[in-house]
Amino acid sequence: MEKKQQPAGPIRDARSLGVPKMLILGLQHMFAMFGATILVPILIASYFKDAVGEAPTTGLTVAVTLFCAGIGTLIFHVCAKMKVPAFLGSSFAFLGGFSTIASLNDGIYNGMSANDKAAYACGGIVVAGLIYLVVALVIKAVGVKRVMHFLPPVVTGPVIICIGLSLAGSAINNAKTNWGLALIALAVIVIFNIWGKGMFRIIPILMGVLISYGVALILHACGVTNPDGSAILNFTEVSKAAWIGLPHFQLPKFDVTAILVMAPISIATMMEHVGDISAISATTGNNYLADPGLHRTLLGDGLATSVAGLFGGPANTTYGENTGVLELSKVYDPRVIRLAAVYAIIISFIPKLSDLIGTMPASIIGGVSFMLYGMISAIGVRNIVENKVDLTKSRNLIICAVIFVSGLGFQSGITFHVGGATVTLTALAIAAIAGILLNAILPGNDYQFGVNEEGDENRGVHNI
Repeated sequence: MEKKQQPAGPIRDARSLGVPKMLILGLQHMFAMFGATILVPILIASYFKDAVGEAPTTGLTVAVTLFCAGIGTLIFHVCAKMKVPAFLGSSFAFLGGFSTIASLNDGIYNGMSANDKAAYACGGIVVAGLIYLVVALVIKAVGVKRVMHFLPPVVTGPVIICIGLSLAGSAINNAKTNWGLALIALAVIVIFNIWGKGMFRIIPILMGVLISYGVALILHACGVTNPDGSAILNFTEVSKAAWIGLPHFQLPKFDVTAILVMAPISIATMMEHVGDISAISATTGNNYLADPGLHRTLLGDGLATSVAGLFGGPANTTYGENTGVLELSKVYDPRVIRLAAVYAIIISFIPKLSDLIGTMPASIIGGVSFMLYGMISAIGVRNIVENKVDLTKSRNLIICAVIFVSGLGFQSGITFHVGGATVTLTALAIAAIAGILLNAILPGNDYQFGVNEEGDENRGVHNI
């Protein structure tokens, strides 16, 4: 029987690989998003424990978060005409808002339980998602070309670079818990990506996770611990978890204070959305800002966020980790992403399985992140180079410099008060806003759409 040859170049229809391989590719994307996605509810729980003394038990749990990520991704794909290979996971941009609401003790929040405060925070998330819908309608009315006029490569390129580099600290912090396991995960990814054959070459992330986890199991069985003395693996929660269980959903509650805390953060996440969709467009060579259109991707992101809030989950956002997987695997079929979404939903109903995956050492996540986060920044560098951004011009240097310092320097963002409520803009939002304003104000803009078609194509904004 003649052996089936591995398709050359990017794979845009994963069905050509067969169903078993498609299922494995979906698993790879699920693992890529898992670490960051479940970290969000874990961090949120710590905010409420510090402020209230208890963590939410309904809504904002790992199971609810996974369910909302899966459902949100499927909603996004429907809105984007099933064309965009993007996964939507938990947004870190809203963490400052959750921390603020957890600490509220005035008015109705005085003596309020963690579950009720979490419900009001989710109400703010619902409204934040609705703001996306308003902006999507505006873009649909005026046209994406006018919008992208304010987002030339001298702005979007550095912002994409910042998306990757801003996550670098997370990769290091995770990896340093056990550098040995982190380097094994990284080495396996590099080896399979460069020297792998056939199917193994397009699942380097999954192989890195599986092999390094296998090493962790062996070390744990031999009594080896992390450098700080902690156990490499901890199966305590797995043994206590049930096999089947419903996620603890919670309906949102609405209050002006919570809305004023959470809703303005959508300004930041919309900026990140444009950068992420540009990065995915540049990676795959498709212009998703034009087809299906920025208004549709924003609509999908916004609906996913609002639906997550309705179920008691954290806000969703397009995930850079999965963009890194696209770049490494060269499999651009959105069907694979939808498989990952289905896996996330299934796992949310199997507490024991979600807890088992949750035992993955932070060091392994860090080793995988080394590659994924770096790939995102490399895409941004490529956008600047291929669009021939002239960095000998002072205006372009100023814009890039301010974006880099803002995106990497404001690690805690900027917090200010609006109507008695605290609002936090993330570093990426500050960088994007600063870049857009400087590009609009400074004279000598030397970029015009359509002049450098090759650069526009690689940036994902050609033919708009």
